[in-house]
Amino acid sequence: MSLYIETSWGSLNKHDEELCGDKVETIKKGSDTFMVLADGLGSGVKANILASLTSKIVITMLSEGADVSDVIETMMSTLPVCKERRVAYSTFSFIHINENGEAHIVEFDNPDMIVLRDGKSLFLPRKEYIIAGKTIRETHIQLLPNDFCITFSDGVIHAGVGRLLNLGWEHHNVVDYLEKGYDKESTAFSEQNLLLQACNSLYMESPGDDTTVAVCKVRTPNIAYVMVGPPVLKNDDEHLVNKLLEFNGTKIVCGGTTSQIVSKLANKELKIMLNYITPDVPPIGKMDGIDLVTEGVITLGKCYDIMKRYENSTVGRDNALNSKNDGASLLAQTLINKCTGAKFEVG
Repeated sequence: MSLYIETSWGSLNKHDEELCGDKVETIKKGSDTFMVLADGLGSGVKANILASLTSKIVITMLSEGADVSDVIETMMSTLPVCKERRVAYSTFSFIHINENGEAHIVEFDNPDMIVLRDGKSLFLPRKEYIIAGKTIRETHIQLLPNDFCITFSDGVIHAGVGRLLNLGWEHHNVVDYLEKGYDKESTAFSEQNLLLQACNSLYMESPGDDTTVAVCKVRTPNIAYVMVGPPVLKNDDEHLVNKLLEFNGTKIVCGGTTSQIVSKLANKELKIMLNYITPDVPPIGKMDGIDLVTEGVITLGKCYDIMKRYENSTVGRDNALNSKNDGASLLAQTLINKCTGAKFEVG
C-alpha cells in the first residue's frame, strides 16, 4: 500500500529582520516526497540568499539522484563568499521519503533531525563522512504510518538563551517537549506549529535568531468521497448511493435532498442535529455509516472560506480551523485534518 507524506513548515524571522535566513523547499515526484531545510550564515538578506541557493541546489540535485559529494562541491563553488568571515556557508537537512516509507536523510551542521514514533524519539543510525572538509551525516530508515520527521534550524536550540534559559533550549529538551506533546492524530502543521510557538514563547516574542521548523508526517491514505446534490437523472440515484456506501474511506453527504435520497435508498434514519446552532450555517445531520452529513450550497461556501483562510495564513491557521461544530467547520476540519484527498460526486 502506498503511503501519503504530509509536509508543513513555518518560520520566525529574527527580530527586526524582514527576510528569513532559513529556507524550506519541497518537491513531490509521483509518490516520492523530497524536503530540504537550509540555514544561511548570519541573518537578513545575506543569509536569505545563501539559504535560498543552498535549498535549491540540494533539492534539485538530490531529487535527481546526484551523489552527496557532488552536491557539497557544487554548493562550495556556487555560494557567494561572506566578506566578513571569508566563507561560503549554509547548513542543511534533507529528507527523501518514498511511497513505501523508506527514508534517506542527509544532514550538514543542522541540529539532529527527530523522528517520533508512538510518542518516542527513534535512534537514527547516522553514518558520518568528510566531503570537501565538511562532516556529512547520512541515514537510511524505514518509516511507519503516523511517524513524524521533524527538522529545524539552530534558532530552535538557541531559543531563550540569555533570557529565560542560560544555555538556550538544548536538543534533548526539544525531544522531551515533543514526546510529552505527542498526539498521533496531530497533523504535520499542528506538530510544526506546536514547536514553533514554544520557541516564540521562549524568545519572549522577540526572536534572537531565524527559527524554522519543517515536518513530514507519514500517513495511511484516506480519501473522502463527497456526494453533493442529487443526480441529474433520478434513475442514477441507486447507482450513486451504492457507490457512496461501498466506498472505502471517509463518506460525506452535502445537501438536504441528497441526504434524504441516501437515507431512503440505504434504509438508514436521518437525524437533524439541533444541539449546535450557528446563525449563518444550517445544522448537520446524523446517519449510520456516513461520517458527515451537511446542508449543501451555504455550507460548502462557508467551508471554502474557512479553507482559504487556512491556506493563506501561517500562525493564524489554528484560528481558521477552529473547534466549532457547525457543518462548515466540521467539513473543513475533516477534509484538512483527516483526509489525504477527496473525490467529489456533484449532481
